[in-house]
Amino acid sequence: MKRLAALIMLATFSAATAAEAATLTVRVTNVRDDRGSVHIDVCPQDRFLKDDCPYAASAPARVGTTLVTVHGVPAGDYAVQAFQDENGNHKVDRALFGVPREGIGFSNDAPIRLGPPKWRDARFALNGEEQVITLRMRYMLGAPGPEAR
Repeated sequence: MKRLAALIMLATFSAATAAEAATLTVRVTNVRDDRGSVHIDVCPQDRFLKDDCPYAASAPARVGTTLVTVHGVPAGDYAVQAFQDENGNHKVDRALFGVPREGIGFSNDAPIRLGPPKWRDARFALNGEEQVITLRMRYMLGAPGPEAR
């Protein structure tokens, strides 16, 4: 009987946890070429602009729009930071003064003004259900994305 009660409690906890976790799909537009992959990080405020956000995913880059999906993200406030990893080294390559050589983007198309965007500009609420957001890849160096051509 104790075993049955424990199984029921485990099943209830698992179902509640699954119901609170969401699937987030990010539509990354303005991808300039199909080299490498598009990587996204889904970050709570204390991890925003850092390399160790708790939720991340990648998808092969596709010219124009690339869809990247992350499963199991709990409801809450987050910001997405994205980059096109054109050479597969799993980091944003930078030029002189730290200017990104590869495309970068942020949720809400948060503005980049002489530095990274602010949390308040990139923040969005994930409601615990399946959700789709869109962000635009921006290129500081080299060829622009297809929207600028």
